[in-house]
Amino acid sequence: MIAIDDFEKVDMRIGTILEATVNERAKRPAYRLTIDFGAELGVKTSSAQLTARYSAAQLPGMQVVAVVNFPPRQVAGVKSEVLVLGCNAAQGTVLLTPAEAVGNGDRIY
Repeated sequence: MIAIDDFEKVDMRIGTILEATVNERAKRPAYRLTIDFGAELGVKTSSAQLTARYSAAQLPGMQVVAVVNFPPRQVAGVKSEVLVLGCNAAQGTVLLTPAEAVGNGDRIY
């Protein structure tokens, strides 16, 4: 188990996907996502293996939940600045999204 203090260190925010393109350099099919997290955090990039469930055309405009305070990592040539959260379902990764539209950068508690 973890303590609530540990959980509170994870900064999860809402962002809106602006652009999704196929990451040709990825070993496993993935998209390079450009995500708007509002005025405080700005626009960030991420690499996400979502191709089994989503087309690149479906993703722009979608709001997603992401961890924004992990250090950036290089993933198949993409500077992945945030970790987009999803459920590892039988039909592929299903993105976690808010039930209603909320502000970019809004924090998850």
